Amino acid sequence: MFTGLITHCLPILRSTRAGTGLCIETANPWHAAGPDQVVAGESIAVSGCCLTAVGPIHSSLVFDLSEETLSRTWFGAAQVGRLLNFERSVRLSDRLGGHLVSGHVDGTGRIAEITDVGDGGRVFSFRAPDNFGRYLIEKGSVTIDGISLTVVAPAQGCFKVAVIPTTLAETSLGRARVGDLVHLEADMIGKWIEKLLPRQHP
Repeated sequence: MFTGLITHCLPILRSTRAGTGLCIETANPWHAAGPDQVVAGESIAVSGCCLTAVGPIHSSLVFDLSEETLSRTWFGAAQVGRLLNFERSVRLSDRLGGHLVSGHVDGTGRIAEITDVGDGGRVFSFRAPDNFGRYLIEKGSVTIDGISLTVVAPAQGCFKVAVIPTTLAETSLGRARVGDLVHLEADMIGKWIEKLLPRQHP
């Protein structure tokens, strides 16, 4: 479980095909964390996708991505140098500063427009998959490449988010461009409600 609060933003160092899957390598931002170092088998949210760190772990982190993961994410087309957002799993004693994030990507969206609002922040407009729009509500939560953000003006599969300067500086959105693909995860509360409530028939 994660919160959508990014702690590190680092580029892909290597990307290697492994059969139908992919192996990616990045620097290890927790290399000097002492007793709190990342261990093999640990789950880490990498641009919003829950991935398992593969050992041995030293100054770099390696992740194996399955064919299923590649089919639901933009990782298959990612090039060396693309920035990735990192968050370790939340502990029960941690503050929940964002919202509950599972790290299970629902699909990919595309940046349709980026507007500079004059205060150092930017407004991003996204096109989401057809089946994603039903989870978008005004002022609700959405995860974009692992970042917990607030939905603005959802309509017909499109929505906006306002991103403050700090988030731009500390995440991959600071270098994002129109046309880029992003990972989307809807608020899990909405998905559970949809699953548990009886279907409404006309």
